[in-house]
Amino acid sequence: MRARTVIKFGFRIRTRGGTVVENLTIAARDRTDAERKITQMYQHCEILDCHEVQPPLKEESFDLERAINLIGKETGPGSTAKD
Repeated sequence: MRARTVIKFGFRIRTRGGTVVENLTIAARDRTDAERKITQMYQHCEILDCHEVQPPLKEESFDLERAINLIGKETGPGSTAKD
């Protein structure tokens, strides 16, 4: 079984009532699929902008293991809590 690549797309739309909605993010296989999903959720909307959202670089992303290690150092066995 082949894994499907999922891409995130950012949208800016105008609803049928005229309200502009920004920063809508949809995960889809391609742009056509993303636009189909948007028009299902916001019927009769006008798509003003669509762009592919780039994933953050590894160095800029949140590193859970590093965060846990930092917390562990602050509240280690020899530390004293001051309340």
